[in-house]
Amino acid sequence: MVEHSGETLLRVEGLRKSYGGLLALNGVSLDVRRGEVHAVVGENGAGKSTLMKILGGSTRRDSGTVVFKGREVEFHSPRESIAAGIAVIHQELSVLPKLNVIENIFMGRMPSVLGKVLWKRLEKGTTALLGLIGLDIDPHVSMDSLSISQRQLVEIAKALSIDASLIIMDEPNSSLSEHETDTLFEVIGSLKSRGVSVVYVSHKIEEVLRISDRITAFRDGGYVGTVDSAGATVDDVIRMMIGRELTREYVPNKAGGETILEVRGLTGRGFTGVDFDLHRGEVLCFAGLVGAGRSETMRAIYGADPIVSGEMVFEGRKARFASPKEALQRGFAMVQEDRKRLSLFMNLDILMNIAIARLPRMKRGLVLDRRGQRALAARFFESLAIKAVSVDQSVRDLSGGNQQKVVLARWLATEPKVLILDEPTHGIDIGAKSEIYSLIRRLAAQGVAIILISSELPEVIAMADRAVVMHEGRVAAVLGREDIDEHTIMSYATGNIGGIRNERLREDV
Repeated sequence: MVEHSGETLLRVEGLRKSYGGLLALNGVSLDVRRGEVHAVVGENGAGKSTLMKILGGSTRRDSGTVVFKGREVEFHSPRESIAAGIAVIHQELSVLPKLNVIENIFMGRMPSVLGKVLWKRLEKGTTALLGLIGLDIDPHVSMDSLSISQRQLVEIAKALSIDASLIIMDEPNSSLSEHETDTLFEVIGSLKSRGVSVVYVSHKIEEVLRISDRITAFRDGGYVGTVDSAGATVDDVIRMMIGRELTREYVPNKAGGETILEVRGLTGRGFTGVDFDLHRGEVLCFAGLVGAGRSETMRAIYGADPIVSGEMVFEGRKARFASPKEALQRGFAMVQEDRKRLSLFMNLDILMNIAIARLPRMKRGLVLDRRGQRALAARFFESLAIKAVSVDQSVRDLSGGNQQKVVLARWLATEPKVLILDEPTHGIDIGAKSEIYSLIRRLAAQGVAIILISSELPEVIAMADRAVVMHEGRVAAVLGREDIDEHTIMSYATGNIGGIRNERLREDV
């Protein structure tokens, strides 16, 4: 770690912000030193994003002070924040995909003479910026031809182009591979060595400890505390975030009920010859690398994609669903990974997002039962502890974890016999994860058969009664509880079966 100067670049004190009756920030504080990486952690709804929006000029505070470079400031627009030297890189990148790298970096700031853009100067400046972050690409290529990590680095180059003293990164590596994350961290280290400060917002605690100098935690819109990363542990940070210990060990489940679903030789787009059984009241995890065919298999089972060959037996009868609607009528429900694109109606309120799957059954003659809809939504709003003002609030205004709870509430309202969860904790904080794990265990205890797709090995180890490991579209192994560990799962997931044999030989010796 390069030593920072110790001089305070940004100081936030007593910041408050409310949306209607919901208090998003309740007197939070934060100070960032020059040349340091300062991580900000907290559960969804803790106030992190609201603070970043205020610093970025897209939201006005209700009260409190922000001092930047020794001067009290209040930004009325992102343009003012940028002019002051603050750049915000959002989780959902704000790139213009059809334009080239130069245009994305300098859009709205292109030098010209007599109306003619000085492209040579822009090309030279862009090449220099890309060199600073170690990105070797043609500045004339369009953004949609770049990988996610390359787009992320272009956003950092854009921040450097405005000579930013403070760069705020909101979940910057949520979609990056391990190698791409390493590249991002190298760039952050380079920024720090040049005296640029970075505020790093993330749910990934191990990475926060690795990259940051200090960590500040928020909880329920309030400031909890700040610690030096060098002396902190994962459990220390979790306690600050959620105010309690988090159980991450497997909780024994009374699994092993009758077989509810049999899948034999199932073949479709992205998977071949898939075999497995599912029992009532068990959590069956599907593990594997990205692209292994897990989601594709479940979409076919659910009727969202076609099945080429193979058969399914559900509750003792052959079954093949022509559509998700038919699967839903038979007692299946599926929570897909991309909740914003595939699950949520972002312009509708919580009430309608929960009740919509039950609407065909919520009629009085030809008229919708509005009172019944509200009662249904209110029941799940309370039982899942959705953090919002009321069921009338738009889902667009909710945190990621609470949006996921709304999706879960919708499908739980259909009273499913089989619940398929595709990466249900992706992009949500560790506290919300804990709540979803508890919910999954309660549902299994009630006899719901659960298929959980997860790319997080600790999640599979903590939740699985059994695990199906897929590799390149095929089932590589079905593991009983006693065989579930990181080495075994990764060996099957990568096709390294010899690694398992060698490990077991060493154990025998």
